[in-house]
Amino acid sequence: MREYTVFNVAQCENLPDSIKAGKPMRVRNPDTRDALADEFLRSTGPDIRGGYGEAYYVPSQDFVSMPAFKAFKGADHFYNVAFHELTHWTGHKSRLDRDLKNRFGARQYAAEELIAELGAAFLCAEFGFDGDIRNAGYIANWIELLKADKRAFFTACRKASKAADYLRGLALASAQAMAA
Repeated sequence: MREYTVFNVAQCENLPDSIKAGKPMRVRNPDTRDALADEFLRSTGPDIRGGYGEAYYVPSQDFVSMPAFKAFKGADHFYNVAFHELTHWTGHKSRLDRDLKNRFGARQYAAEELIAELGAAFLCAEFGFDGDIRNAGYIANWIELLKADKRAFFTACRKASKAADYLRGLALASAQAMAA
């Protein structure tokens, strides 16, 4: 952990107006798909198979299954789940090469799920979605992992950040390729 000194904007002088005003909030309908988030999902390049009953990532076949949008409570929930599965997708050996083969061993599974949840939280915050934590079963596994390994949370944050950065890089590369 590092210590930083921070200041409230009101305590600073001669800042540009853009800093003082802050970033404008995106206006979106929480009951409909979000064009910007959909473009991000598309531009990262995963094989997303929509309309299935459950959300999951299959490492051996390298695809993400997602239920239809209407199966979710709204856009926030849909994109939270999509970003969670997309974070799993980044772990494939051809991408960031996280150990997904033992995903269903208790600690390995808990670690990968924590990474995916944090990655989803980072992306939801970036797109202005309110992500919710999964069910109590996930949290119980995380607590056991966090009790067993003091550095687990920091490691998961680092890997989730790396996954989100990787996805942003794919989206940026796709946008640049389309512009060319």
